[in-house]
Amino acid sequence: MNLRTIGCNVSSAAVDLRERLAFDAAKTQRALTELSARFAAEVVVLDTCNRVELYVSRIDTVAPVHSPLMAEFLSELHGLPASEIAPHLYEHADTAAAKHLFRVASGLDSVVLGEAQIAGQVKDAYETAQQAGAAGPLLNALFSAALRVSKRVRSETGIGQGHVSVSSAALDFVRVVFNTFTDKTVLVIGAGKMGRLTLKHLADLHPAAVLVTNRSSEKAATVANDCGGRVVPWEQLDEALVQADIVLSTTGAPEPIVSRRRFDEKVRRGRGGRPLLIFDMAVPRDFDASIHDGEVSVFNVDDLTRVADRSMAERRRHLPAAETIVETEVKKFVADWNRRANGPVIGQLTAEVEKIRDAVLAPLLDKLNGKLTDSEKAYIEGAFRLFQNRLLHGPIAALHEASHEGHGGLREALMKLFGLKG
Repeated sequence: MNLRTIGCNVSSAAVDLRERLAFDAAKTQRALTELSARFAAEVVVLDTCNRVELYVSRIDTVAPVHSPLMAEFLSELHGLPASEIAPHLYEHADTAAAKHLFRVASGLDSVVLGEAQIAGQVKDAYETAQQAGAAGPLLNALFSAALRVSKRVRSETGIGQGHVSVSSAALDFVRVVFNTFTDKTVLVIGAGKMGRLTLKHLADLHPAAVLVTNRSSEKAATVANDCGGRVVPWEQLDEALVQADIVLSTTGAPEPIVSRRRFDEKVRRGRGGRPLLIFDMAVPRDFDASIHDGEVSVFNVDDLTRVADRSMAERRRHLPAAETIVETEVKKFVADWNRRANGPVIGQLTAEVEKIRDAVLAPLLDKLNGKLTDSEKAYIEGAFRLFQNRLLHGPIAALHEASHEGHGGLREALMKLFGLKG
């Protein structure tokens, strides 16, 4: 298939590196355009709070794109030394790459097992690549299959049962810090989907007040209307932080919006020593991590791993069934794709050998013209066809076997050997 998945996630790279590798809309478009042009490849960029992955496919006769090249590209794009990026990148090839995406889309490779939001993020990444003209035949088939597999896993197993997601895991974290909520003020910074989902969970706890702030007053108003909250102008963020007991921050800012110095000078003194929980769900992070001390607690998305296990027992029970579905669907996808890829090659190979057969058989029959009965002529023609079939059986069988194992090298060799067109 000549397919590669190259990237890093919460298991291979800490949040401080992932946030520096984060893709905004402009960088995503640049990556799709430049990778497609530079490598004559199909490309999808998947960027979430827990992972940054590049899905790259080239035609089988072209050398694959390996992780060192992607490290160099990410270095150019983000202005980081490639030596800092490369050790944290993983690479999956062909069948393994397809399996990885199916597991990701199904929530089997998430911080929170069975997380439903990731399927929507995979869909968004795929649609962005489509709109940019970066997704071609293989990635169209692959991502369509991944989304279908995700639906099957969720409908046929209990992997998604219970209120466990990044947002609900954040809520569990809040419960560790506070025993009561009816006297608490919640401040939501940003209008991102993650913040709104988390706010839904918090609303069930009936906090005393919900404050919403955003650089866009219209977006802030939309979020506030949905939760019965009150809009706070962006310019009054410091005052809102003084009032808040719980902060959910989900902006898309490229650097921290609240530094240690700003917090100490404009917020901390006004709070009078009251405890504050800041859940920084943004990548890159919105708050300087050094703000965390005995009075103020700052947690980021990586901290979810410490509380997610409490709600995972039931979902883990369904993991074997989900993995079986993924394995079955991967084999089906690879077989279907190889039939599509091998069909034209087998057709051309058969036609080429038939040309050779006819080139040898025709002069022979002309030379024996009048000396053979019709049945003898048919017998000779049948013998040549039998020879052709037996000659082709081995290469075609080996081609199918190699394709099932995810190797396209034999197909390339046959094409070169017989001068077939790709």
